[in-house]
Amino acid sequence: MKIAGLQKLTLIDYPRTLACTVFLTGCNFRCPWCYNGELVLPERGKEIIEFSQKDFFNFLKERKNYLEGVCIGGGEPTVNKDLPEFCKKIKKLGYKVKIDTNGSNPQMLENLIKEKLVDYIAMDIKAPSEKYPQVIGLEEVSPIFLLGKIEQTINILKQSPIEYEFRTTVIPGLLEKEDILKITHWLSPARKYVLQNFRPEKTLDPNFQNLQPYPSEYLFRIQKAISPFFEICEVRE
Repeated sequence: MKIAGLQKLTLIDYPRTLACTVFLTGCNFRCPWCYNGELVLPERGKEIIEFSQKDFFNFLKERKNYLEGVCIGGGEPTVNKDLPEFCKKIKKLGYKVKIDTNGSNPQMLENLIKEKLVDYIAMDIKAPSEKYPQVIGLEEVSPIFLLGKIEQTINILKQSPIEYEFRTTVIPGLLEKEDILKITHWLSPARKYVLQNFRPEKTLDPNFQNLQPYPSEYLFRIQKAISPFFEICEVRE
C-alpha cells in the first residue's frame, strides 16, 4: 500500500465529522474525466512524494484530541489487499473510518463492515448500467461481470447497519438528466444520493480538461426531480 497524499483537515469529506483524508495509489478503473490521474496511473505519479505509514500513524496519534475520523480515498482503496489491516490500525487509535470506493470489490467491503472496520462508505455510481463500461474507460470489460460486482455492493450497502451514500459526478457529454433518472430508478429506495459537479482539472484524458461543468442550476433541477426517491438527496459542488 502506498500513501500518496494527506489532507490534514477536511470539513466536507466526512459528514458531521472533523477528519483528515488519506489518498492511496492504484485504481482498476480508467475514468477519462478522473482528476486524480497521478493516483491511477503509476507513470503519472513519478513526482508524488510518498507519505510513510509510520509518519501517517504518528500524525494520527498527535491529532487524537482534534480529529474524529479518517477518510480513505484514492485511486481505489480496495485494490490494496492490506486495506483491512490499515483500517484496523486506524480504529485502534479511536478514529471513525470512511472509505470512498467505486464498488468493484464487494467482498472486501462486506468483510470490512462485518469486522466493524468501517463506519461510513461513499460509493461512486458512475453511470446507468448500459453506459458503465464507456464512462469508466473499460469498454473491453464484460458488462455482466462488472455490473454484477456493482450490484452486489449496492445491495450490501443498502442492507448494512453503517452510514453510506451513493454519489454520481455529472459529466457534460457523458451524463445528462435522463441518465440520472435511470440511476435513480436503479438505486431507489436508498438512504442518501449525492450529485457532484464535474471539475475540469488535470483529468486522466486531457480532452476533458477544458470541458465546462454544467451550471449549478441544472444539477439543482435534477435534484428536485429525484429527491422523493431518497431519504437525503444533495448537490455537492
